[in-house]
This record gives sequence, structure tokens and C-alpha cells, in this order.
Amino acid sequence: MTVSRRFLICSIVSLAMTLTTGAASQAESFSNAVDQVQPKVVKLFGAGGLKNLANYGTGVLVSPDGHIATVWNHLLDSDVVTVVLHDGRRFFGKVVGTDSKVDLAIIKIEAEDLPFFNISDTAEVGPGALILAFSNVFKVATGDEPVSVMQGVVSAKTKLAARRGRYRASYDGDVYLVDAVTNNPGAAGGVLTTADGKLLGMLGRELKGTNNTWLNYAIPFSVLEKSINDIVAGRFSRTDDLLAVADETESSGFQSIDFGFLLVPDVVARTPAYVDSVIEETEAAKLGLQPDDLIVFANGELVHSIQTLQGVFQRLLPGDDLQLIVRRNNELVTFTFEVPRKQ
Repeated sequence: MTVSRRFLICSIVSLAMTLTTGAASQAESFSNAVDQVQPKVVKLFGAGGLKNLANYGTGVLVSPDGHIATVWNHLLDSDVVTVVLHDGRRFFGKVVGTDSKVDLAIIKIEAEDLPFFNISDTAEVGPGALILAFSNVFKVATGDEPVSVMQGVVSAKTKLAARRGRYRASYDGDVYLVDAVTNNPGAAGGVLTTADGKLLGMLGRELKGTNNTWLNYAIPFSVLEKSINDIVAGRFSRTDDLLAVADETESSGFQSIDFGFLLVPDVVARTPAYVDSVIEETEAAKLGLQPDDLIVFANGELVHSIQTLQGVFQRLLPGDDLQLIVRRNNELVTFTFEVPRKQ
């Protein structure tokens, strides 16, 4: 055998050994990432079941004391949400804060010493980066079963241009677009990580892009970090800010009629905030509010009942904005009113 042939054979063997070692190392990195991330991801069960709305979803632990970040949506319409940890333990969680501008809700359960993500320690990646997506997509897990894991790559980091039905999505900031099919029923609120388990973003709701194709995306935790920290610390609430001002002034006393619509009669303690009628040639009519729309959020606050909504109205100040999110059939639709200046 000539020297050149021997050298070629040795080079091929060396390359094969390098590729095998690299593949084994990557597989081990993935395995370690899965073991590290899955205990920090929880399964959520709440409102839904009507008009094909799934009654399950995903959240991620962001504090050792039971604070869970997820996407705000119809799942949170009920008083409490059932939270199932990775080991099968079940808790009742309550929504303690929301930020509709970034599609965020924080749920709290009474538990301690839980594994959690440090959201101040996040990664930033570009196109081509390997990623893992963790979520309870299609309700695969209901107890101590692990949530599903998908592997893919980042296609782009760009502004979100999407819609829900005929309406634009409320969030239009930065997102990671990925080439894996990550955003399906139950996935919203899941987590996107690097191949070695570093935090990247939160999986969003099911949305279609401007070209009418379903999007697979995640909102970077660098976008969510401030709102999460403020809600967990108890210092984030738009309504709290208004209340602080209202304490120093006379109550505004606004009602739904001031915005051009009437609610159904408030006959029981927790009458849902359904729109009964819309007055012609008012702001509500111009914006497209309709009878039978169910108001589920008002200025980021979950609306449990007409009484809850009236409490939000009482804290409004002239010249401010009132954002209402309504459930219409199987869609969530956003309306922004200008609070009138009373004569």
C-alpha cells in the first residue's frame, strides 16, 4: 500500500470517528437539555370545549414559588386553572396579572422550591440555530407524563405579521420563526430553547400569517422579561396605576353606555359580561362590536363577570384608552375605545 493511499484511508477513518463522536455528543446535549427543561414546563387545563376551543395548554415556571408564565387566551376564562407539574402533582392556579400587549399571563399556584427558569438568563440566536420546543401539544400529557419535545431550526427573527380570523393579532413585535410545526392546539405557553436548553422564547397561540399559512413562532423572553418580573413582584397592573390616581380624584362613574353598548341584565352574582346591544352611530358601532360578544379582558384584567367589568369602568379616567378583548364564536377580537371626557 502506498503512503498516499494509507494516508487517505486514515483520513477517512478519522473523519468517520469525528462525525460519530460529534453525533454522540449532540445527542447527549439534547438529552441533557430535555432532562433539564421538562421539569420546568407544566400542563394547564381550564376553560374551553366549545366551538373547537381546546381546554388544555402549557405554561413555564418562572419562580420557585409557583409563578407560571403562559399565553393569555380563552383557557383562562374560568375562575381557576388546573396546573399539573412534571411529577403529576395537581394544583389550582389563579391569574395574578396579564399584559395583553405581549400576549402574557401569569398564574400562581401555592407551592415552593419548584424548578424554574431564570428569565434574566436568556440566549439570543439567529437563523440556522438548532432549537427545541417543549409543550403539551395535542394534550399528550395529563399526569406525570413528560411534555412533547420537537426539534428544528430558527428560520428568522422578525416582526410578527399575523391575524386571528379576519383580525390582526394584538402583538406585532419580535418573534422567532421556526421550521418545526410547534404552534398547534395545546402548545401556546410552551417554551423554545437552544439545543443545550438555554431559554429563548414562549410559544405563541395559533395564528396565520399575511399569506394565510399557519405560523410557527415564539416571543423572545427578552421581550417578556420586564412584564413577568413586574407581575411576579406585584408592581405591574395598569388598573392599579389608574386606581392610585382615582384615589386622589372623584370616581369617574363610566358605564358601558358611555362607549355605545349595553350589557345583558346583571341578575346573578357572576353574570358573564355579554354585550346585549350596540347603539347606532356610536364608537362601539364604528369599531364593530356586536351583540353576544363576551368581554373576557378589559385593560388587561380578566373579566369574570359584569361586576368585574364595572369595577374597571369605575377606575377609568377621561382621555385614557379602554381596551376590550371579546370572545366571538371561536375568535378573540380586540377593540380599543377612547374614554370620553364627560361634560
